[in-house]
Amino acid sequence: MASNQNKIEKFENIDLEIPLILEAIYQKYGYDFRKYSRSHIKRRLVHRLAISNLESVSQLQDKVLREKDFFIELLEDLSINVTEMFRDPEFYSSFRENVVPILRTYPFIKIWHAGCSTGEEVYSFAILLREEGILKRCQIYATDFNRKVLEIAKQGIYPIRDLEHFERNYEKSGGKSKLSDFYTMKYGSIKLDQSLVKKVVFADHNLVTDSVFAEIDLIICRNVLIYFNRDLQNKVINLFYDSLSSSGHLCLGSKESLKFTAKENCFADIDEKQKIYKKSLSKSCIKL
Repeated sequence: MASNQNKIEKFENIDLEIPLILEAIYQKYGYDFRKYSRSHIKRRLVHRLAISNLESVSQLQDKVLREKDFFIELLEDLSINVTEMFRDPEFYSSFRENVVPILRTYPFIKIWHAGCSTGEEVYSFAILLREEGILKRCQIYATDFNRKVLEIAKQGIYPIRDLEHFERNYEKSGGKSKLSDFYTMKYGSIKLDQSLVKKVVFADHNLVTDSVFAEIDLIICRNVLIYFNRDLQNKVINLFYDSLSSSGHLCLGSKESLKFTAKENCFADIDEKQKIYKKSLSKSCIKL
């Protein structure tokens, strides 16, 4: 922690320069990080400065604006790609118990994985939905603004070093068979069964700048909002509310909550501990 603080202190004008580079990125490339958590942005910029041997954010900005390939590298830094299969197993167990029985009553189910990153949670949900007998009735949209991670998600190939952890998560989540039923192993990697994603459309979508998905029955956006400031959190939650069907469900990450947001009273708690909510249709919420 001390070394990170020392790196930050080295760039004495960084707090003044960060808004300038974020505005430049937005104007030049259309990616809007201006309302991301400032601490997250600062850490990632300091990391890129250090490995690029640059002396200031101003130098970094100049290089970003002149060299698109360098901007793509920085985009990878600013992206949030921390995920794993069946992350927070208790969440999946609660989802099976509290949401799946409702989804079973639907003739057709539209699901949106927002900020899907490299896809581990998309495959996790596909496995769960297949085990519950409803995957064939689902249309799933898995979106992220980072096209590189979307390509990884489409392939469904992950390092074998993570397998033991994935399998423990699966068992704790209430898995009904063995995780090995859903992947093959080759050359130090596992490849998830591609039949799991026959019902998945992987698409480029930016939560900050893009528009509503209409009439979605279930939105899964776990551990993305924690990287946004309060204004952007409110904007994205409004987007989710407007995208959900009248009885739609919203699933957030373990460190996220609807408390103190503009839509705090516009969702019913299905499982507050596991951050599973159901849309409310009160008139006051529709006007917000």
